[in-house]
Amino acid sequence: MDVNAAVAAAAAIAGVLTGVIAMLAFRWSERDQKRPTRTSLHTDPVLPPGVDTVLSVLRSSAVVLDEADAVVKASSAAYALGLVRGGKLSIEPMLQMARDTRRDGEIRQVELDLPRRGTGRGEALAVSARVAPLGSRLVLLLVEDLTEARRIEAVRRDFVANVSHELKTPVGALSLLSEAVMDASDDPEAVERFAGRMQIEATRLTNLVQELIDLSRVQNDDPLEDAEPVRVDELVAEAIDRCRHQAGTKQITMAAGGTADLHVWGNRGQLAAALGNLVENAVNYSPARTRVGIAARRVSVPGGDMIELAVTDQGIGISDKDKERIFERFYRVDPARSRATGGTGLGLAIVKHVVASHGGEVTVWSAEGQGSTFTLRLPEAGVARDRAQQHPDLDDEAGQAAYSSPGSPGSAESPDSTAYATLPAPEVLP
Repeated sequence: MDVNAAVAAAAAIAGVLTGVIAMLAFRWSERDQKRPTRTSLHTDPVLPPGVDTVLSVLRSSAVVLDEADAVVKASSAAYALGLVRGGKLSIEPMLQMARDTRRDGEIRQVELDLPRRGTGRGEALAVSARVAPLGSRLVLLLVEDLTEARRIEAVRRDFVANVSHELKTPVGALSLLSEAVMDASDDPEAVERFAGRMQIEATRLTNLVQELIDLSRVQNDDPLEDAEPVRVDELVAEAIDRCRHQAGTKQITMAAGGTADLHVWGNRGQLAAALGNLVENAVNYSPARTRVGIAARRVSVPGGDMIELAVTDQGIGISDKDKERIFERFYRVDPARSRATGGTGLGLAIVKHVVASHGGEVTVWSAEGQGSTFTLRLPEAGVARDRAQQHPDLDDEAGQAAYSSPGSPGSAESPDSTAYATLPAPEVLP
């Protein structure tokens, strides 16, 4: 019995000691887990709740930096702009701003010009960068791309400057001529001569103001609100009639032909103005005793048939460098000839906007000394009407796409000669 009691007592003591040792080991382990380590001292906390969601919906490029300037979070737009490479912010001025903000907590903003990634042409991206502290250890960088806004502002500035210059020329001429008329009041022949010049300048001023109004209208109005089927034959006849006098004065032959009884869907007034501008340019820039042709045909393309209207002349032609810019407002291939013909430099800009807003495209083929061919491609009436009724929100997209597709303005491709194979005998104007 004494032996059994001794064994039991020893077992009990061993059990108690084991329990005590286990408890001490558990407490020691728990204390070690709570003790900060070298690694934990340098580990960044996660983003504050909700910040990740907010950054994902911002239009600006977003980058979050930690205290070691490492990228904790970056939006896809930041990578697209080339702001983040290899887990680091690659723009040194922005990196310095982040360090300064982390040091003093001040919000900073600056505008920078960055090299455009992937191009060797020296083009720059204009951006606005704003840095702000995010908590105690993180820094938030927001970058907004201002390139398109600056381009639009430059276009607006140039437009205002060009309008001012174009208006100043005839207004100044009218002022000088009126003074000359007053000084020559005793000379009837001089008065008549100056009065004739005043009429020319007044007509030029009237045309300029009218074309500015037309350009503003085609840019702001939706032509498909009052759209209707428009006979192509009527558009061609109206364009020829509009230029009949100028063509007759220069003994220019005008011929119209192609496929008959075609229809396009759109605003009749705008389409007539666009085609009329092309025919008028063809007459004005053609030498005497030459020919101007207008041809229409139907072409099949994916998505439905299109109607092509081609205006061909035997004029001075357009150089390759000028073809890149002829659809810009106030741009003239030959400024001296434009002044002689009363051109304003807005006609082709109006054509471009009208065709784009109708879901079409305009292309040009030209060679110096060999003439030019301008081709309008517009959706046929039935196709365009069905498309507008089914997808009314696609009209603007179609207009934009017209100038990003092959054969855009400035194309040097030769026109298809079959478009003019069915021209009738020319209509010779007296």
